Amino acid sequence: MTGKGKWIVAFGYDNPGSGFEQKMRERIIETAIAMNAGGTDFSTFKNSRCNPKYWIRTENGGFQLRSDVTPSAAIQDIFSNGQLYAFECAMAMVMILYKATIDMIGETAFNQHFTDLFLWDWNYDSNLRMITTFDPSEMQPGDVVYFKNPDHDPDKPEWQGENTVLLGNDSYYGHGLGIKSAEGIITSLNRERVPGSRTSAYLTDEGLHPDFAYLQTLSSRSVRGPKGSSDARHRIFSRIGVKSYITK
Repeated sequence: MTGKGKWIVAFGYDNPGSGFEQKMRERIIETAIAMNAGGTDFSTFKNSRCNPKYWIRTENGGFQLRSDVTPSAAIQDIFSNGQLYAFECAMAMVMILYKATIDMIGETAFNQHFTDLFLWDWNYDSNLRMITTFDPSEMQPGDVVYFKNPDHDPDKPEWQGENTVLLGNDSYYGHGLGIKSAEGIITSLNRERVPGSRTSAYLTDEGLHPDFAYLQTLSSRSVRGPKGSSDARHRIFSRIGVKSYITK
């Protein structure tokens, strides 16, 4: 896969167009590497777990922020006490993006603008303003990209694909698979196909990243008004590639 700019280190690149974007992409990459080393486990929603000091585990396997803790502290705990957590790969991507956002805009701004967090699949706060691209030539390190496994074992829906962070230089982090090359991710997914399948997993052309320009403005914006009702747990999510679409 090619990307804009020149990748100057194993997990980095040079993009002079936006200092904030470059730094946040670097933080996304560093945070993905930290999650890989942090002791969190992969699990299905049925077997997910979290630290009850910060999160309430819901019936569908999601994590609802406790009302007596700050959003930033709860996200930070995932990286500080990883052994207390188990979750699937889409949730991992959202956690990584939240942690990188905290590092970039600060805890105070994050706590003002990212309230009442609920972690489940691709549910995320609207302030991330995710941007999707379908052009591989536009993808850069720090993007979330998706490996699809069309012939996955139907008894193991968790292996229908893998959400990953593109680290650079043919290196990807996928929760549960670790840091691997594209070939390594595909090989791992192919082991979970229906017996006899000849249809290989593959890297799709779909990638996404937060709206960096918008996130940059949050560090200087005042507290916004009350958010809508926190009924995300009761909405229907359907996955298309790396994104999920919400039907109210």
